[in-house]
Amino acid sequence: MRGIRMEKDTILYYGNAAGYISNDKAVVDPLFQSKELQDFLDRQKDVTEVKWVNGTFDRLMNGQRDNREITPLKNVRIWQLKPDVDIRMKFIGYDELLERFGEPIPEHYQAAYDGTLGTNDLEEIYAKFNVEHPEGFTGHSLSMSDVVELYDEAGSEFHYVDRFGFKQIGFQPPSQTQTMQL
Repeated sequence: MRGIRMEKDTILYYGNAAGYISNDKAVVDPLFQSKELQDFLDRQKDVTEVKWVNGTFDRLMNGQRDNREITPLKNVRIWQLKPDVDIRMKFIGYDELLERFGEPIPEHYQAAYDGTLGTNDLEEIYAKFNVEHPEGFTGHSLSMSDVVELYDEAGSEFHYVDRFGFKQIGFQPPSQTQTMQL
């Protein structure tokens, strides 16, 4: 038995599902990071980039063995209202915000976190920001009126933390807008 091999688009490291190939990227759990595995991946013609992502092994072991079932992980950015905004805008549901103030205004928000979490699931993200804050998080526990952004090279999607669950919204923070100068 060879120590490292490919089966379909799954990377097997001594019999363990260590990662997968998606498009031209290898996504591999850092649990298996080694010179031997890196050398193997460098020799693969269809791999142009290697991303070491925590939780990949667990996701694969939970039945996500076929590449079609694997959802590539997105980055997560948490937006929270700035301290100087109207206090009545904080910690309210989406419908109440619309009724009193209109749509969320990006200029009222600041980024409290930007990174990867090992999940795209909004409920899991909510739990992570309320049970054990990830390293680099500078805000309060995730609450109503906060905005969760999931993003990758293809774009962003924004979710308002509502009374029950999340409401997908259109939201373009000032730091992401591009202006053309003539």
